[in-house]
Formats: sequence, C-alpha cells, structure tokens
Amino acid sequence: MADSVIELPVVELWGIRKAYNAGTDVETEVLHGIDMRLARGEFCALIGPSGSGKSTLLNIIGLLDRPTGGSLTIEGQETSKLDDKALTRLRGHGIGFVFQYHHLISAFTALENVMMPLLVQNEFPNPAMQARAAELLDQVGLTRWKDHKALNMSGGQQQRVAIARALAVKPAIVLADEPTGNLDTKSADSAFELMREVNRTSGTSFLLVTHNMDLARRCDRIVEVVDGVLLPSSGAH
Repeated sequence: MADSVIELPVVELWGIRKAYNAGTDVETEVLHGIDMRLARGEFCALIGPSGSGKSTLLNIIGLLDRPTGGSLTIEGQETSKLDDKALTRLRGHGIGFVFQYHHLISAFTALENVMMPLLVQNEFPNPAMQARAAELLDQVGLTRWKDHKALNMSGGQQQRVAIARALAVKPAIVLADEPTGNLDTKSADSAFELMREVNRTSGTSFLLVTHNMDLARRCDRIVEVVDGVLLPSSGAH
C-alpha cells in the first residue's frame, strides 16, 4: 500500500561535530555530536542562545561549511565524500536560503532577483525562468511590484522577494536564519505566515532559526541547541 511507504528524511545528521583550528593547541569544538532528522514537509524551529552553535549547524546543513566529523545526508545523498563542485550542485538544486538581511541586488527588479538562482543553471534568462519567477511573486503577493527595483520596496516586501527567490529551484528544504529579525511585528508575522503557507501547500520543509519564541511555538517542532548539544525536541502548539 502506498501509505505504508516510509519516506526518507530530507535531512539526516548523525554524530555531527565541528571544531575550529582542528589539530592545533587552540582547537575549539563548537558542535558535540549532533543527531537530528528533518522529515519531508516538516516546519521546524531551531532555537538557542547566542553562541550556542545554531549558525554553525545551519551552515553545515546548508553545505556552506563542512563538519569535522559525523554524517550528513540530504535527500538521500551522503555528503562527506562529495567534492566542492558536487556540494555546490546539491546546494543549488536542493536547498533554499532566507537570511535576516534579504541580500537582494538593490538595482535589480523583484523579478530579476527571484530569477538569480535559476541563472546559476543557465547563463541567460529565458521565458520559462521569467514565468517561474512571476508565478512565485504572485504566490507571495507581489505581482504588482514585480518590475519595481528592490531598493524601492519596503523591508517586508524585500523579505517576501527573498522568500520567493529561495523557492525558485523548488528546493526540498528552505533554511531560514532569523528571517523576521529585521522586520516590524506586523511584517514579521506576515513573512512567517507566508513561509507556513508555502510549507502547507508545496510540502517544502523549513528549518527556521529564530529568537522569537512566539513564532517558534507556531512551528511543528522546536529543536534547541545549547553549548553545541541538541536538547530533546518538543512539539509546538
């Protein structure tokens, strides 16, 4: 039966360790054997005090940094033996990123910014890319602003463009690092609800780093990192 099939987790970490200055007298280990799974379609909050290892963990899951030890599997692909080119390819096809600061190109229009990840795979824009970007801007409620330059948009609008851009390659997972941190309360709530709606409608998994416990409690699950160790996770309300 179809519903008896067990889906592989989108992300799986076993014994992930990360040390800086490894092999020297000043070696410092910041992650101490992290085990974690993120299911397909899950919306998970990652919390913890400053300096706890959240950003390091997010960078490892996002293939922006390599662990010192342990195993990281993304979409069934174990990553420890992959070279930089293969990691870049996997990151470009399977992972979307939303940051606290939107990192849009201010002189580009909203449409052009959303198309940027697609241009990595194809040097020149084509009608299919433009259609995909326009569809995503419609999804985030910005059709009227698609030809507006990013610098002429509000902070909340810019973050919506950033969310649309993260979805351009149809990633299995979006990593969101304090995506509402620079927004006022109303814009923050709007951006969060937008990500939640994308999660519900597309089945895209989200891992959301946040200091906002109100938002964290609205996620499916809360994972807490303290001093480089994962505490037992809890369900959210």
